[in-house]
Amino acid sequence: MLLRLPYLALTSVFTLIRLLPMGDRDKDAEILALRHQLAVLQRQIDRPKLTWSDRALLAALLQPLPRVHLRRLQLIVSPDKLLRWHRDLLRRRHATASHPKSPGRPRTVRSVRALVLRLARENPSWGYRRIHGELAALGIKVAASTVWNILKEHGVAPAPERNHTTWPAFLRSQAHAILSADFFETKTLTGATLYVLAVIEHATRRVRIFGATAHPTAGWVTQLARNLVMDLHDAGAGVRFLIRDRDARYPAAFDAVLQAESIEVVQTGVRMPRMNAVMERWVRSCRTELLDRTLIWNQAHLLHALREYEQFYNQHRPHRTLASAAPLCPLPEPIAEPDRLTHLDVHRRDRLGGILREYQHVA
Repeated sequence: MLLRLPYLALTSVFTLIRLLPMGDRDKDAEILALRHQLAVLQRQIDRPKLTWSDRALLAALLQPLPRVHLRRLQLIVSPDKLLRWHRDLLRRRHATASHPKSPGRPRTVRSVRALVLRLARENPSWGYRRIHGELAALGIKVAASTVWNILKEHGVAPAPERNHTTWPAFLRSQAHAILSADFFETKTLTGATLYVLAVIEHATRRVRIFGATAHPTAGWVTQLARNLVMDLHDAGAGVRFLIRDRDARYPAAFDAVLQAESIEVVQTGVRMPRMNAVMERWVRSCRTELLDRTLIWNQAHLLHALREYEQFYNQHRPHRTLASAAPLCPLPEPIAEPDRLTHLDVHRRDRLGGILREYQHVA
């Protein structure tokens, strides 16, 4: 936009140079032809759109002409509007000359801006005044209005709109103290339906498969709750919540066993599986990687396959949540020796006849 006006002025100068050798007769003929073309275009276009540079150039070229002569010209704008453009152009030039643009205050240092955004992100309940006070405690002197402008510029909502806990945020903050349980079913070759109860830890993603049966009675499910409590005691896990759905297979005694160990049972909403998303995702992985690829003969065969998958899942299978580590096995140190990377010797171990595969370096 700023370069367009010099460009138009330069082209007008070259046009003037081209007109110098022309005679008056040729110029009059060209003017008549251009006027006729302008009249044709005015019949087709109602209101032409002019940019700021077009207005400035027209005002500068036609300003020396008398007003009476301007009214005779077939201009795309009225003479009064053209003269108003010229007055605005002069007024703007005089205003710039009398009030030169001041440099203003320097922009806040990038590191301070990043710190303000970090404090707002890590402390949703802090308003700009609280963030300003924290900066002052760190020896960083900025105005409170500067903090407010930084938050507004980056689209950070005020504290009352940010200070609310969503269900995913609650799960992330309390992951180390949350378990999820779920029943899922599978069928054998004979058509019998078997029910499996599994529990997963949110923080470590460790899964525990407690049993499978064709008849999940109240006594059987309650005993699995006792087994879960003993397993948690042996592992030293400080669990405070267990998330489960509203399945009728959970008896009241199941919740009572857990509540006796100070574990609060949280039931999901009706038809809201996303409230138990971690467990639902594991069930999907179990079906995709094992049950959909295996023909289950009976209950004993199912328990054997599930035990193998439990060990594979906890000790080898990588998880994106854990930065590609397994729940019970941390990642090894990256290979730094170029010779080992050049001559890799990796062994494959098959589980369940090759349905599950593990790869390890040969010792």
